[in-house]
Amino acid sequence: MPGIIIRPRSRILHGHDWVYSTEVLKVFGNPENGSVISIKDGRDRMLGSAIYHGGSQIVARRFSHQRQDLDLDFFRRRIARAQLFRDQLNVDPQVRRVVWSESDGLPGVIIDRYGSVAILQTLTMAMDQRREMIAQVVREVLGVTTVIERNDASSRTLEGLESRVGLLLGNEPPEETVMIAGMKFSLDFLGGQKTGFYLDQVASYSVVAAWASGRRVLDCFSNQGAFAIACASAGASAVTAVESGVQNLPRIEKHAAANNVQLKVVGADVFDFLGHAARRQEEYDLIILDPPPFTRTRKNIKEALRGYRELHLKAAQLLSKDGLLATFSCSHHVSATEFHESVAEAFYEARRSARKLATFSQSPDHPIAINIPETEYLKGFLYQAVTSF
Repeated sequence: MPGIIIRPRSRILHGHDWVYSTEVLKVFGNPENGSVISIKDGRDRMLGSAIYHGGSQIVARRFSHQRQDLDLDFFRRRIARAQLFRDQLNVDPQVRRVVWSESDGLPGVIIDRYGSVAILQTLTMAMDQRREMIAQVVREVLGVTTVIERNDASSRTLEGLESRVGLLLGNEPPEETVMIAGMKFSLDFLGGQKTGFYLDQVASYSVVAAWASGRRVLDCFSNQGAFAIACASAGASAVTAVESGVQNLPRIEKHAAANNVQLKVVGADVFDFLGHAARRQEEYDLIILDPPPFTRTRKNIKEALRGYRELHLKAAQLLSKDGLLATFSCSHHVSATEFHESVAEAFYEARRSARKLATFSQSPDHPIAINIPETEYLKGFLYQAVTSF
C-alpha cells in the first residue's frame, strides 16, 4: 500500500484524523489522488488507512486505525453503524442526518434522509469517486427508493471537484411534504436548499418556541420559516419572518399556510431591516438570529466578530423590557466563547444588560467527534434582557 510518513508533532499523533501538507515528511509508492494510503510515523509504525489528495491542503484523512480498503462491505458496515447510532438516539427515523462525515468515520460523506429519499454529498475526491458505490449501499441499508446527489457545496472546490446535482438511483421525486419537528414543510430535493433542509437546528425549534407564548416574535434569516412557524404554533401574539433569499419567501408563506399559522413575511436584508425597525422604535419580545456563516476561514475571524457585534447591537436595541434573544452561529472558526463575547459587547454598547438562560448546539444526529473540532460548528445562546442593577 502506498502512503506517507509524517513529521514529529503532527496533529494526527495527538488524536486528530487529518494530515496537512506541511506535516508530510515523505510520500512513498506514488499514490493517486483519491486512493487509499497508509499513514506511518518516522519509526515506520502504521497509524492507519486514509484517503489521499496530494493537491489539497489536507493531504490525508484517516478513516481507520487499521489496514482497510474502501469496498462495498466497508461502506455497509459504516453506514449501518451510523444508522444504529441514530436509532439509539430516538431521532426521527424518517427525517434525520444519517452520516456526518468524520464523526461517522466517512470523511467527506454527508447523508440526509427524508422518508423514501436520501440526499448524498461527497465532499472529498476519494468519496466522490466512489459515490455510485455509496449510493448503492445507502439504498440497501436505509431501504430508500431514491438517492440524489447534492454536490453543489462550495467546499468541493478545495478538492478540485466540480459542482454537480442529480439523480443517482431511483426516480426523480416530486416536491414532497415532510414532517420535521412536528411541522409540515414542502421540500424540493433537486432545486431547493442544500440537502433539502437545515436539520442541525431541529432540536432547537421546540426549545425556543417554548418561550414564545404571548410574545411578539421576530425571526431573522428565517430561511424556510421553521423558527417562525414553531413560535406561532406555540401561541406567539405576532410573528414576523425576515428573509433576504427571494426564492424562500413564497416557501415561508406556503409552509405557514400548511401549518395553519399567521406570519408577517418580509423580504429584506436583515441588517437593513433591523436598522429601519430601530429608527421606527419598534419592539419585540423574542428575537431569533440564525444567520449563514460569517466566515469560512480562520483569517477572517475578526471581520466575522465585528459582523456579529453589529448584528447583536441592532437586535439589543429592539428588545422589549425583559425581552429574549435566541442567537446562533454556524461559523466553525468562531468559538462559542468569542461568539458570547460579541453578544456581551453589543449589549454593553446598547447600554443594556442581559443574562444567559440556555445554550444550544447542533442536533444529536450531527455528532461531534472530540478529537476533530471541525465536526462542531453550530453554537447558540438564549439571553434575556434585564434592567441594569
